[in-house]
Amino acid sequence: QNCADTGEFTWNLVSRDLLVPMNETATLSDVDEFVRAGLTPEASEVIAAPRVGEARVTFECRVTQQIELTDVAGRPSGAVLTVGEVVMVHIDDDLLVDGIFDTVRAEPLLRGGGPTAYFGIADGSRLDLARPRD
Repeated sequence: QNCADTGEFTWNLVSRDLLVPMNETATLSDVDEFVRAGLTPEASEVIAAPRVGEARVTFECRVTQQIELTDVAGRPSGAVLTVGEVVMVHIDDDLLVDGIFDTVRAEPLLRGGGPTAYFGIADGSRLDLARPRD
């Protein structure tokens, strides 16, 4: 709801240390998520929406579209997909190796199948694949 009201949002990378606080933010829109999750609001540089101070990667975004999702029969699902333009990026310097983002070092969590499943990225899971040449 906040995205629709303000036209702005921040996307904060969830790393292992932020898993439980992230889960606490899945609450009603009238609840202060920062207080509930014990997170620190930090001022953004370009937009008014605060970012999560503990997040090691944050994108400041302006809403470009909000799409009400439906099921295959066209009935509203109750979910809204928000799409935004990234207007500022914050990345902790220690996550960059020779100017390249080190995904393993960031310890990002990914949503898995089902309502409670999450997965992490670890050493040994990287796959390198060169693009085909025409």
